[in-house]
Amino acid sequence: MFEVLPHIVVLLVVAAFVAGFVDSIAGGGGLISVPALLLAGASPIEALATNKLQGTFGAATATVAYARAGHVRLRDQAGMAAVSALFGGIGALAAHLIPVEVLRVVMPVVLVAVAAFFALKPGLSDADKVERIKPAVFAVTAVPLIAAYDGFFGPGTGSFFMLGFVMLAGYGVLKATAHTKLLNFSSNIGSLAVFVFSGATWWFVGFAMAFAQIAGAAIGSRLAMRAGARLIKPLLVVTSTGMALRLLWQVWAG
Repeated sequence: MFEVLPHIVVLLVVAAFVAGFVDSIAGGGGLISVPALLLAGASPIEALATNKLQGTFGAATATVAYARAGHVRLRDQAGMAAVSALFGGIGALAAHLIPVEVLRVVMPVVLVAVAAFFALKPGLSDADKVERIKPAVFAVTAVPLIAAYDGFFGPGTGSFFMLGFVMLAGYGVLKATAHTKLLNFSSNIGSLAVFVFSGATWWFVGFAMAFAQIAGAAIGSRLAMRAGARLIKPLLVVTSTGMALRLLWQVWAG
């Protein structure tokens, strides 16, 4: 039934649980799940398609958890979420137009800069700051760019949404995390809708990993809401740096 041997499925489920936990707090779950799928024998397109399937469930779980706790109002963010879904799909469709090799060189630098911002910027907390741009402007500038990037490449999407919400929208760290998961879920849905027709998705493995993602995301989001910026900031720095190192390793190894 499964696309790989049972013991490989068990390892992928464990990886998905950890990915869901980390992603619900700071993003970067793909840093764990995509390499795990590649090591299991998936081709790059199979790994990306299956990762979108299972990751969507984790992002949805975290979004619901944050919404129930009042950290994000889904109705107020529906327009922004729709934009994210649309451009996530557009990004997936346009994936073949962007040289991945270029992104693999550029993105580590950007991710290190994101990590340095959250590590060194004083005064980052769960309290809201000054709003630099209006939500409508944020929805038609930052959201389409980041969501499209998620569709055609992916690593660091959560970090970029976080950076945008903190620097431009003036959100506190916990509020930014909650809204990031909503937009990440939406961009996942958009790109998944494209990948479904690729025929590359490992459906049985993907759904098995999805259940583990749900469990990891549920635990991670609750922990994030308890600890707030004290947990989110260092974990975001670690995941952003980890993604940068992974991308650099891919460049050198290739």
